Amino acid sequence: MKRREFLKAAGAATTLAAAGCASTTPSKARVVVIGGGFGGATAAKYIRMWDPAVDVVLVEREPAFISCPISNLVLAGFTGMDDITRRIDGLERHGVRVVRDEAVAIDAAKKTVRLRHGEIAYERLVVSPGIDFTFGDVQGYEQAMQAGRVLHAWKAGPQTVALRRQLEQMRDGGVYVLSIPLAPYRCPPGPYERVSMVAAYFKQAKPRSKVLVLDANPDVTSKGGLFKRAWSDLYPGIVEYRGNSRAVGVDGTAMSVRLEVEDVKADVLNVVPPHRAGDIAAKSGLITTNNRWCDVDWRTMESKAARGVHVLGDATLSAPAMPKSASMANNHAKIAASAIVELLNGREPQPLKILNTCYSFVSRNEAIRVSSVHEWEPGQGTLIPVKGSGGVSAARSEAEANFAWSWARTIWSDSLA
Repeated sequence: MKRREFLKAAGAATTLAAAGCASTTPSKARVVVIGGGFGGATAAKYIRMWDPAVDVVLVEREPAFISCPISNLVLAGFTGMDDITRRIDGLERHGVRVVRDEAVAIDAAKKTVRLRHGEIAYERLVVSPGIDFTFGDVQGYEQAMQAGRVLHAWKAGPQTVALRRQLEQMRDGGVYVLSIPLAPYRCPPGPYERVSMVAAYFKQAKPRSKVLVLDANPDVTSKGGLFKRAWSDLYPGIVEYRGNSRAVGVDGTAMSVRLEVEDVKADVLNVVPPHRAGDIAAKSGLITTNNRWCDVDWRTMESKAARGVHVLGDATLSAPAMPKSASMANNHAKIAASAIVELLNGREPQPLKILNTCYSFVSRNEAIRVSSVHEWEPGQGTLIPVKGSGGVSAARSEAEANFAWSWARTIWSDSLA
């Protein structure tokens, strides 16, 4: 080994040792993964499973993983935070080195990631940062949120608990307002599942209360007929839906949301702002489209803005008819893991066909489903839905609810265990 190469390798090993993940065995290459959710954790695990010679380092700032899928049931009191929380260190059994830190910068030219407490060199980088919000699109939002009056609860965790507390403390006869942003946003059916869960809670605990849905989109964006039928059958007089109702401002003191034509008051105000790719993607120049999303090569998930960097999950500029969902992030991870293993071994990656499945609860014991299959289309240079694949549930059912819980436990295990 040349002296310059030796010093570079020694410096990288020292940095890793400082981060608590010094390598003691030779490896083919190092892959660093930023983000321990459905995308990042899955990628880290599968790279190690498919090529144990690769040194995989997962950087995650949170002490545990909290699942957005199933979190709406917490708002209704049908499950608890412990049920949707999983440990990340289970990945260590696969040889993944888990570093509790925050990635603050990426230097794609030097192939390094700067952390709050050190720096890590990589051969390939996987970025799965989830979403952050364009708070400035809703005037007054940040002030109202800082005061604890207005929540989004669109990242499962403390705000989920806080929103549940607000619902519990709300008077019977009060109004809960949910403001939904223009698509695309994380989990297209998620807001409408939340409507159903809050309505179910009101039906049993606060029967004189109302759920008012202010949707910036013209109509329900996913499983619309099934959701509307459930609201009509199960929650008559509780749910009111209004399309084309975009929030442009909030007033936390008056507890009101300003629309383009009127102000609407609420007892509990749950405003979900427009989304964009997570902060690290924005800071590192990975966002390519509308100042919001990261375009990728769907054969490898490699960023179109930075070579050697693979972007997964909700942060991506979605392929046609592709939702931002946990299933998609999990599948993006497998595309990236397969491609990275092939590339590190000097082989050409092959496109993969992937499946999306999304379950939504409409009552404590009933759920509905949407699914789709996506494959590489060379002529269009992207993934497209397979004709005749997928579809939605024929009707809500207890069977779908059982499948929903099974799906959740399976994907948690597939990603994190």
